Amino acid sequence: MTVKAERLVESDAPHILIVEDDEAMREFLAQAISRSGYYVEAVQDGAEALRRVEEDHFDLLLTDIRMPGLDGIELARQARRRVPGLCVLLVTAYAHDALGAGDLDGNRIDVLSKPFNLTELIDRVETFLPH
Repeated sequence: MTVKAERLVESDAPHILIVEDDEAMREFLAQAISRSGYYVEAVQDGAEALRRVEEDHFDLLLTDIRMPGLDGIELARQARRRVPGLCVLLVTAYAHDALGAGDLDGNRIDVLSKPFNLTELIDRVETFLPH
């Protein structure tokens, strides 16, 4: 299921695709980021995210690392093959998961460790995408 931000944002606002299998976290992330002036879509799995990356333009892929099926690291690899230079922010509660991201092109990729607060999240997004 895709969640689109309800808040109206400028048409030229950066587009962010959130991928999170936990529904409550997905909705929290989408609302928090859209309130900061970004256009947000949120999906529940990597397969849906790849479809959206092929259908639309996104400036940032924000994805959980641990998800059933296609995990966040493999999703980032495949998405960046389709959209070279796509900014990627990986989210994880497990520090060792981030080690698997080591072979991704380090340019425009970062890891945000859970738990994080809203300020940390928005600061990290704005590092990639000032609006």
